[in-house]
Amino acid sequence: MVHYASVVGRGELTDRAWAVIEPLLPEPGVRAGRWRDHRQVINGILWKLRTGAPWRDLPERYGPWKTCHERLRRWSADGTWDRILAAAQVYEDGHPVEWVVSVDSSIVRAHQHSAGARKKGDVVGYSWRRQMVRRWVAPGAG
Repeated sequence: MVHYASVVGRGELTDRAWAVIEPLLPEPGVRAGRWRDHRQVINGILWKLRTGAPWRDLPERYGPWKTCHERLRRWSADGTWDRILAAAQVYEDGHPVEWVVSVDSSIVRAHQHSAGARKKGDVVGYSWRRQMVRRWVAPGAG
């Protein structure tokens, strides 16, 4: 078992958070090699999710990136990760955290290519369309 100091890196599990999460984790399986510590792996997963960096850029202190990726994939599939998140998203008084998302319309922008783009099936050019309108509106014009 790895013992961590009371001081942890930014975004890593504190001893108090670890005490809540540890009972929710599956027991390490039996295999030929030594299993990577769950706390180290979770800190690696949290680093990846916090930074948005590719898995291959995971710092060495969290162990092999493939281990963190595989553990997150496996825990997501069997519901372990959902249990971890549910336990982590609770206030100290036991009430669940309510997430409120607010989007300010002043920062929501359409992509630059969204203006004036052709619609699906719209292959008619502007000048051809203008000529057709003239013919329908004023026969003999143009």
